Amino acid sequence: MARNQYQTLTEPMFFILLSLDEVRNGAEITTWVNQITKGRIKLAPGTLYALLGQFLEDDLIIRVDVNKKGKHYTITEEGKDLLDNEVQRLRLLIDNYDKFFNQ
Repeated sequence: MARNQYQTLTEPMFFILLSLDEVRNGAEITTWVNQITKGRIKLAPGTLYALLGQFLEDDLIIRVDVNKKGKHYTITEEGKDLLDNEVQRLRLLIDNYDKFFNQ
């Protein structure tokens, strides 16, 4: 995987990966992201499916078979590690901010 490509995740990247803690299809991902962000992030189909394709190629997610209509996905351990690294990076940013502005 090209790690540099994922040094920082965009919000759509972050929330798509986060949504895949459960098996979901594209429509379910879109709905979940819209709900969890209270409408702040609206995933266009082109964005969603381009990122899903990229994540599949980089082994961050896998496609799973379910007895429902459509393609369903879930996150891999590598995807979870990437999310954990992003959360650590964001916490470090907040800690640095707090150190200088909330003394």
